Amino acid sequence: MSDDANSAEQRWLLLIHQLPSKPAYFRVKIWRRLQGIGSVAVKSTVYALPANAETQEDFEWLLKEIVEGGGEAMICEARLIDGLSDSQARALFDATRDEDYEEISKEARALSARLTATATPEDKAEARSQTGRLRKRLADVAAIDFFGATGRLSAESLVAEIERRLAEDAHMTTPSPETPTRTAADLKGHVWVTRKGVHVDRIACSWLIRRFIDPSAVIRFVPGKGYEPEPGELRFDMFEGEITHEGDHCSFEVLLSRSGITDAALQAVSEIVHDIDLKDGKFGREETTGIASLISGVCTAYPQDEERIAQGAAVFDNLYQYFRSKRA
Repeated sequence: MSDDANSAEQRWLLLIHQLPSKPAYFRVKIWRRLQGIGSVAVKSTVYALPANAETQEDFEWLLKEIVEGGGEAMICEARLIDGLSDSQARALFDATRDEDYEEISKEARALSARLTATATPEDKAEARSQTGRLRKRLADVAAIDFFGATGRLSAESLVAEIERRLAEDAHMTTPSPETPTRTAADLKGHVWVTRKGVHVDRIACSWLIRRFIDPSAVIRFVPGKGYEPEPGELRFDMFEGEITHEGDHCSFEVLLSRSGITDAALQAVSEIVHDIDLKDGKFGREETTGIASLISGVCTAYPQDEERIAQGAAVFDNLYQYFRSKRA
């Protein structure tokens, strides 16, 4: 479905308000309420939410609170015509949620680093408590992640990895289930599905699929939330997908591992994709900044996903050949 078609269907709720200058705590209170329900500012005093019964109720309670506090407010349902497109509005929501997910990811990485083999029982008990708080925060952010922001995959996988490590420590006699070993041949013949609005990880995965796994692969682009897979489909770089982030590994790293392909040049590519996608500087390759700029340019110049994959494939083809020649 084209973005124009999506624009024709997307409806927004706008809360337009004016708050009294005093007391200051009331203004802070309303600001926190707006953040808590997941709204974003499209103008200084105009906040937006995607229109549905639940978000309308959230705004109505907030309107009541604003009026009772001496302010003024109104709610209207709108369709964006000009000045701000639906895709730009969705990007505002995604960017805000990505900031929330990145904070959780940073805390999860720090907690994971402290959870070493020499950690005391008290350290592990504290880690369980902190992990529970991170899981609660993650659930709260996911509840207001209306369009499926990219950052959820990393935050979810990092928290899940800590939970797994703590569970293994608590049940040392219970072996953890292993992912069945696959080869590139096992992955052929599927329809591949990923989220719309592809960026570096999904572009790289698509390139790997069509270049090394299945040259005739069909790749479909679907909404980030609420998609139910059909038989024969493999979801990648999607929440609850068959191939997605695991621990501190991005989807490209997981796909490369699952395919059973051993290639030093592809491993080098995966390290660059990792650092661009997760922004943790784990590998620190000198080529990373340049590739990040190229992929960002592709995404800016080409709004359609197939175009981004086609243009991105040329970037990764050249990068792969560079590492092959460098190794030789």
